[in-house]
Amino acid sequence: MNKSVLIIDAPEENFSAERFVSLVVGSFPEMAFRVATQRDGSGPGVADAGAIFGFAQHFSEGMLTAAKSLKWIQTFTTGVDALLRLKSLRKEVIVTSLRGVHGPQMSELTFLHMLALCRNYPSLLDNQRNRVWERNAVPTLAGKTVVIFGVGAIASALARRCKAFDMTVVGISSSPRPVPDFDRMMARAELLQAAALADFFVVLAPLSPQTQGIIDAKVLGAMKSTAYLINVARGGVCNESDIIAAVRDKRIAGAGLDVFSTTPLPADSPLWNVPGILLTPHVGGLSTTYMEQTVPIVEKNLKCLAENRLGDLVNVIPH
Repeated sequence: MNKSVLIIDAPEENFSAERFVSLVVGSFPEMAFRVATQRDGSGPGVADAGAIFGFAQHFSEGMLTAAKSLKWIQTFTTGVDALLRLKSLRKEVIVTSLRGVHGPQMSELTFLHMLALCRNYPSLLDNQRNRVWERNAVPTLAGKTVVIFGVGAIASALARRCKAFDMTVVGISSSPRPVPDFDRMMARAELLQAAALADFFVVLAPLSPQTQGIIDAKVLGAMKSTAYLINVARGGVCNESDIIAAVRDKRIAGAGLDVFSTTPLPADSPLWNVPGILLTPHVGGLSTTYMEQTVPIVEKNLKCLAENRLGDLVNVIPH
């Protein structure tokens, strides 16, 4: 089996392919690792690569077309919708994700949004800049209900942390089943009923034809006027115009968004200037130890490649 592995460099994601290779190469001396800096397929090593590793959004039609020997793609992301949209992705190429590694940083960003919104932290920063001493009572997370739309590995990590804050946790899943740290599980068909329960409605569902634009005016209208929406999944899952209208009209208390329909968020987007909407620049999955976080899953899959057991790869994504 072809054991040539190409790693796509991604300095914009604070990810060094050279550094990643240094973390794994010692365990797999039989592998031929190369680094790709060009994503149009013109770089060396593409045509004969048996496996290509990279962030899902960095694969291109040109690279997949040029990769004639490709059998396996390992993404450095949980979401793979950008990769699956490429027409040059052949059915026989196995795609695996890094499902399970983003729980700590995604959960912490969600808590940043929840705390900043309910405690109106932007106004505290304004007061500090203006040297204004103003004290106000604020809500606590304790006793609040967080509804999580999309129950996967990240949601499980978030639910565990929410329980530590004495919150009630409700999950919305396309396949409801008992999950640790969730107090209640509801079906996707009960989306509106679940939204009505939320003090914080957290979106963690992957983008798919079934979830495209699913968080719309109807869902926002079902929420309490004191509730907050937080989207750390994919921008396309939420209707941004409906969010703007709901926050401006005070039909919900506010929103925290880390993902957007267009990334980077255009300078002329109305989202920038809506009081009550907190924006972060798609940093939910980032961490200073991200490369180290990826190693256990990737090494497990590399061992399968080394032993000609591609059928045993973990986190396989159907396509």
